[in-house]
Amino acid sequence: MVKSLCTIPNLLSCFRLFSVPVLLILAWRGSEKGFLLLLVSALLSDLADGYLARRLHQESELGARLDSWGDFALYITTPLSAWLLWPELIIREASYVIVVLASFVLPILIGFIKYRRLTSYHTWGAKLSAVLMGCTTLLLFAGGPAFPFHLATMVLVLTQIEEICITMVLPAWRANVPSLVHALRVARAGRH
Repeated sequence: MVKSLCTIPNLLSCFRLFSVPVLLILAWRGSEKGFLLLLVSALLSDLADGYLARRLHQESELGARLDSWGDFALYITTPLSAWLLWPELIIREASYVIVVLASFVLPILIGFIKYRRLTSYHTWGAKLSAVLMGCTTLLLFAGGPAFPFHLATMVLVLTQIEEICITMVLPAWRANVPSLVHALRVARAGRH
């Protein structure tokens, strides 16, 4: 068990999990630069873990779960930390922040109701929206325009709708489902 946990992708996901309390502490202390540096590192670990898992042939159910828990923890913590660091920004962007949070929480809640565990689909859309949300959130935190963040939020909503549809279609929990089309194939194969 310890050997399967200690893969590079799993360690990157664990790094993301362990970065969450540090991000909160940095935000609480008002350390904008420290927060942004650690956030960038955590976001880069999110990009790297899945790629390395595939490249190094270290994909596993445990890895998919760790990745999903790391994503969930990071994405829920970021708005709270931003509230501590930039409350006026969060107030100004409140409607989009609420949509982002709802988009993360609702599919997870539906997955928990159906499967009693966190979904770990890692869809192509989720990968795209993670990159877009990460880049545009950092741009917003750096004082850039809000429009890219607004567009990324729309992409996120669409990807999360797809994840809800995947949950509704799949008869049992399954990790790493690239798209709704793949989920439909799995569901059809299960009926035959």
